[in-house]
Amino acid sequence: MGFMRVVVVRHHEEDSAGFVGAAFRARGAELSVHLFPKDGPLPGLDGVDHVVVLGAIWSVYDDGADRAWIADELAWLRQADEAGVPVFGICFGAQALAAALGGRVEAAPRKEIGWRLIDSFDPGLIPPGPWLEFHGDRCLPPRRARVLARNDVGVQAFMVGRHLAVQFHPEADGDQLRLWLDAGGREEAEQAGDRRPGARRARPGRHPGRIRAADRPASGSGYRAITHGSSTRRDQSNHRRPGSPRWLGEA
Repeated sequence: MGFMRVVVVRHHEEDSAGFVGAAFRARGAELSVHLFPKDGPLPGLDGVDHVVVLGAIWSVYDDGADRAWIADELAWLRQADEAGVPVFGICFGAQALAAALGGRVEAAPRKEIGWRLIDSFDPGLIPPGPWLEFHGDRCLPPRRARVLARNDVGVQAFMVGRHLAVQFHPEADGDQLRLWLDAGGREEAEQAGDRRPGARRARPGRHPGRIRAADRPASGSGYRAITHGSSTRRDQSNHRRPGSPRWLGEA
């Protein structure tokens, strides 16, 4: 059995695949990380088994002259879909996947920043959390998508074809959260603090225990679902191997 080849697309130098990358590596996967658009055009998909697209501070619908790369990324995601390469989209990555495959993205009624419980329609695949949220937009998935989780702000997880998209951040560990806050998110987190039941604000400076909590994956079953795929797309095209996630076997 060959190893999995995983392409991770990040949009900021401080971002990493975190827990998600670790889960792939634990299964023997080889990860290639591409900083887009700074590193130039997105890589070819030949021989790639999985794609992970991380978050970004921009909106998918930004259309300024310096945002042409967003259209390029959406076109690349459509190529991945046509090639049968499963994509795992996180936050901006989820929104990009929705927009690329026929859905829409819009401003959310309010920002979500902090740890939130969600309503899961498939807890075996998407546990209810709490999950770390850090976003101001929301997905309107394509009509053919299956919504897996949502809350009062909007859709929190969906599948379309063999792709999985989540609005929250399963990849973020304590170091990653510190980097986001130090890069300008601290004030935003304070301003968007949510005191309603089920919400926990991202204020690690005053609550160091929450940073320690962020150093543990929020859900073991969620990581197994993401990474337990067969080693090649050829194996996935017609059947699932025992133990592989449902989203890798859906067409």
